[in-house]
Amino acid sequence: MMLGQTNKAPHEGGTGHPPVRTDRLLPDRATPRPRAQSCGDFDIRITRDGRWHYKGSPINRKELVCLFASVLRREEDGSFWLETPAERGQIEVEDAPFLAVEMFWRQCPDADGKPRQCLAFRTNLDEIVTADDAHPIRVRLCPKTRQPSPYVTVRPGLEARLTRPVFYELVALAEAEQIEDRKVLGVWSEGIFFPIDDLPPEADA
Repeated sequence: MMLGQTNKAPHEGGTGHPPVRTDRLLPDRATPRPRAQSCGDFDIRITRDGRWHYKGSPINRKELVCLFASVLRREEDGSFWLETPAERGQIEVEDAPFLAVEMFWRQCPDADGKPRQCLAFRTNLDEIVTADDAHPIRVRLCPKTRQPSPYVTVRPGLEARLTRPVFYELVALAEAEQIEDRKVLGVWSEGIFFPIDDLPPEADA
């Protein structure tokens, strides 16, 4: 059929096929997307050591844990949920849902071709995350003991806590930088400086 030619009715010598109603093929934009049904508490807990538990028993199948982790979300109120298009349920996370168990260091060229430091982390679920503007490193210090708790963002709202050996590797790469009126110790990755801790006054001497 040539473009612009109209279908004819059977008695007019046409093909006999009615014209296609393209408006019926278009999605109804006024129809809201159905929200996943809430199933309450799934009785799943992620402990501080990164292990997943269901009803108090550890989930030993890594493939199953990776599947759960792929649908893990965090709400604005800080709660954690497993969410699929059909259903969602809340879970408990003692600290961070992931652990950073290995760090990789390399030099990457910037826009001008100059080398710059790039830090990447492997999580306990074998996900690789590069520290950058979208995946920042942050260190929470205990107000009493100043004991550091370091994290890197894996996905929006979801972090991996750096294990102690990985944090020691990170500190070994730390540099001193002046930020406004403070002198801090931190690391560079993808052209972004991530503070670790303030330098004591005697360090300036």
